[in-house]
Amino acid sequence: MKNTHQVYLISDSTGETLDRIFMALKAQFNNFDYDLSQFSFTRTENQILTILNNAKKQDSPIILYTVVNSKLAKFLAEEANKKKIPCFGVLGDLILNFSKILNQKATHQPSAQHVLDEDYYKRIEAIQFTMNHDDGNNTENILESDIILIGVSRTSKTPTSIYLANKGLKTSNIPLVNEMSIPPDLIKSKSLCIIGLTTEAERLHDIRRNRLSSLKENEASDYTNLEKIIEEVDQSKKIFKKNKWPIIDVTRKSVEETAASIIKIYEIQNKND
Repeated sequence: MKNTHQVYLISDSTGETLDRIFMALKAQFNNFDYDLSQFSFTRTENQILTILNNAKKQDSPIILYTVVNSKLAKFLAEEANKKKIPCFGVLGDLILNFSKILNQKATHQPSAQHVLDEDYYKRIEAIQFTMNHDDGNNTENILESDIILIGVSRTSKTPTSIYLANKGLKTSNIPLVNEMSIPPDLIKSKSLCIIGLTTEAERLHDIRRNRLSSLKENEASDYTNLEKIIEEVDQSKKIFKKNKWPIIDVTRKSVEETAASIIKIYEIQNKND
């Protein structure tokens, strides 16, 4: 019988950072059965004691935490140790080591990454711009884009664009029907970061069929015809190569992996410029 761990994620902020770290951690273990309990904005000793008392009653509890207040973090670690509950601080040693390297004290301010600073407003502006330039809907000021994604239908253009926008990058995406569907200014540009997205035809065939099925539209068309899709994908690659645009195959990539590759291309191009 498999042992199910009761995992407690405790944060003094939104818990977003801790959630992402745990997702990355659990992906490293194939046989990890767990039930997850998340506690955000945990900022008092009473809140911590309530959580620990509940955890103590469970089988195989594990605690991960991001608590930047050093006094509260110490209290959590000590109380968990008294109850013999495995407890791991995700940021503690990292903040301490950075403090030594930078030769300055950390602020230990919860939610410090969420302050309304210049970067925050830059992200909001990028998200608004990206939503306005989704799926080729608006090309008037497309030259203001940091990144432009081009690809045939269902090559993850929109989710990738939104992910990049959350990184503060103004991203436009354009559905590729043929070369005439690309704004002439993009063809002429030598400085814009334009990236072609492609995928395996067979995979695209499955995605499109599932998409139409979810919309209860099952009529046969070129959109789901495998031979037509193969031609479509091949033609898109020819257009990308003709214009010397970098190509990313998204077939076996998550949105995060695709975005990481795009950001790398963007940084290299900016450095060269």
